[in-house]
Amino acid sequence: MDTERDTGGTGGAGVGAGAAPTLEDVARAAGVSRATVSRVVNGVRNVDPAIRRAVRSAVDATGYVPNRAARSLVTRRAGAVALVVSGAGADAPGGFAARVFQDPFFGRVVSGVVRALRPRGVHPVLMCAETDAERTELLAHLSQGGADGALLVSTHPHDPLPGLLARAGLAAVLFARPEPDVLLPSVDLRHRDGGALAARHLLAGGRRRIAVIAGPGDVPASRERVAGCAQALGEAGRQPLAVAEADFTVEGGERAVLRLLAEHPDLDGVFAANDLMAQGACLVLREHGRRIPDDVAVVGFDDSSAATACRPRLTTVRQPVEDMAAEMVRLLLDGPGAGGETPGAEAAEGAGTPGAPVLFAPELVVRDSA
Repeated sequence: MDTERDTGGTGGAGVGAGAAPTLEDVARAAGVSRATVSRVVNGVRNVDPAIRRAVRSAVDATGYVPNRAARSLVTRRAGAVALVVSGAGADAPGGFAARVFQDPFFGRVVSGVVRALRPRGVHPVLMCAETDAERTELLAHLSQGGADGALLVSTHPHDPLPGLLARAGLAAVLFARPEPDVLLPSVDLRHRDGGALAARHLLAGGRRRIAVIAGPGDVPASRERVAGCAQALGEAGRQPLAVAEADFTVEGGERAVLRLLAEHPDLDGVFAANDLMAQGACLVLREHGRRIPDDVAVVGFDDSSAATACRPRLTTVRQPVEDMAAEMVRLLLDGPGAGGETPGAEAAEGAGTPGAPVLFAPELVVRDSA
């Protein structure tokens, strides 16, 4: 029985004015059979990746919208995934909303997830899991079929939620590697390589008194970025002038660079472990009469919107967050080894399987601050 004939589409390429696009329209646009389109739309996994991409492109071109209610009867899928932010700091001023919606990193994750889900006719449901009660509610929601799995962005290294999801046998993919005893697929960045890129760029610009603004010491990504920077400096016969820890916020960067300037007024380079802290550092440096980059060069990390909002615009290490989020979607809905990896993802042996993350490479983006 065909469950995909009636749709809520509004028309697209090759579709008559006012007519809702159908599976036949998508099949014509993709150059495949109607049955093949149905298999892709319904999430059948054993479809050639090239054909799957062609069908998804045709879905976009035609504006086809699957009949979610009919499809769920056949696939037993909810047509939704939970995008979960955990460990964002419910006790912090403003709580969850402030942490999530003020940090450009989270906006990029959401953008990447939405972009990857749209061709599949799957919708994200944003959820938070800060307390035991919220974690219990999330596990129940997933167990009862309210969503087809979870895309988890955990900001705390000792967050219990990844372990709870793994022990419950629920479908989930993590942004950033979990603790070693938590066997869930994940995506991550080669953070150490990114810190090394920043250090080498500062050294190449003639900087010799380089200070570091680190994120919280218990966050693995921050530790790796600082370690990469220190390693690259060491290879050049240097070492960080000093390391000041902050909290990944503009205000944290301001406080950190004030300490660094008080202790080392002759510093001529700053590497900050994210763009927000780098932006804060630039504000304070200018207030203290330091020209950027003439007197002090500054390099951030992430290539978020803060990098282009900063004055001068930040030189930064790009983390391809949108592509990483898209890879999370692929791993969740297609499974490891299904083919069609996201461009930029490292296809290491076992990548995407529990315990073996898919790793992305960082890239230096040179602008005005260094």
